Amino acid sequence: MRDEAGSAVAEFVMVVSLLTFLTLMVMQLALALHIRNTVLDAAAEGARYAALADSSLPAGAQRTRDLITTAIGATYATDVVVQYGMSAGYPTVEVRVIAPLPLMGLLGAPRGLDVVAHAAVESLQ
Repeated sequence: MRDEAGSAVAEFVMVVSLLTFLTLMVMQLALALHIRNTVLDAAAEGARYAALADSSLPAGAQRTRDLITTAIGATYATDVVVQYGMSAGYPTVEVRVIAPLPLMGLLGAPRGLDVVAHAAVESLQ
């Protein structure tokens, strides 16, 4: 009996540290997915805005930057590229956002997240 004295405390510390680590990893994954989904939604909204008949590519880029800055911060809205493209034979607007991918808190790979959104170009014809 004397050999097992204090083993409950050691087991408790090991189990709690493992559960804490797993909890923090799940929270980090949730943060990374939230940032990815927010950036992707902002890129899609910027593409739709730029594809309007009375809008332009710079307006779509600015709309994307504004949405990202409002939602998660200006750090994630620094690299936004908007251009025309083709999809299934129809003209489209393509918005590409390259942003940091958070790996530990908000720190991580500086250009680790690359999202692209498309929208069909509207015309007045």
